[in-house]
Amino acid sequence: MKVDIGIFAHDEAAGIAAVVAAFLAQRRDGLDLRVLVLANGCRDATAALARAAGAEVADLPEGGKSRTWNRFVHDLSRPDAAMLVFADADIELPEPDMVLRLVQGLAARPGLHVMNSRPMKDIVARPEGLSLQDRLIALAGGTLDNWRRAICGQLYAMPAARARAHWMPVGLPVEDGFLRAMVLTDALTLPEDLTRIDGADVWHVYASERGLAALIRHQVRIVIGSAINLAVFDALRARPAETRAADLRAAAAQPGWLPALLRARLPRWPYGFVPLHFLIKRSQNLLRDPRRLRSPKGVMLLVAGFGFDLVVYVLAQIRMARGTGAGHW
Repeated sequence: MKVDIGIFAHDEAAGIAAVVAAFLAQRRDGLDLRVLVLANGCRDATAALARAAGAEVADLPEGGKSRTWNRFVHDLSRPDAAMLVFADADIELPEPDMVLRLVQGLAARPGLHVMNSRPMKDIVARPEGLSLQDRLIALAGGTLDNWRRAICGQLYAMPAARARAHWMPVGLPVEDGFLRAMVLTDALTLPEDLTRIDGADVWHVYASERGLAALIRHQVRIVIGSAINLAVFDALRARPAETRAADLRAAAAQPGWLPALLRARLPRWPYGFVPLHFLIKRSQNLLRDPRRLRSPKGVMLLVAGFGFDLVVYVLAQIRMARGTGAGHW
């Protein structure tokens, strides 16, 4: 079976050799593996270091993960590849047969469109010698809770034929959330089918954000990306169902498509650029179980969580109002 691994790398010179070595060392057991580093918009030595480490490299002058996803799926992967594996360049592979198990698990279930690896924070995988702040971050969530029903953009696999049914607009900040919606609904033409996505018995390690400022920046990007995705979904639903796939293919070829759509559709009354549920979702989930609020710890979690979400919500509104919300990283 031919399997193409696309490693998405934007200014990853510091760690690209290690991740290339990890993928090249994966067990093959009959798989025809191709490791392709997608060095997109890099201003450092990522491409040269990846080649020196033994990978094939596509040195793409323009950055952006959704743009690069389109290039990998439709232009750069082998036409006869049966499976495509999508990987970030800053993850660790703790086991030597991860790709094999990920691909075999996907092949064994023909109804699946996506098979995820389970993400684990480095401070959870290696808890020794952590500071108090790091331990609190680890307690906040060692893994992505819904990794079996989301698309974990750090490492996942798709049958090539299913991946090639999709195109993404250039410039999406949260491309995996967008892809999830397209996979589950055939470009918003069907009700969600959650059986199309699952997780394998495979896990990878990623670097956790350290410090409050970094956590806020990360969450602001996620909230902005999710708000942008919602605006795109609304625009697609306003189009005839039979044209939506073609609309997305056209959007993938037009870098100005997404900014133009956002200017036309945002802000929206009464919530502005970011829907209100991004502010209150965490608090609502906590309030659904009143027992959590019977302890000082539960009350502190509610207050601290709402305060964090309020800061993120306000910053996301400000960034989008300034026109800096749509970006590729």
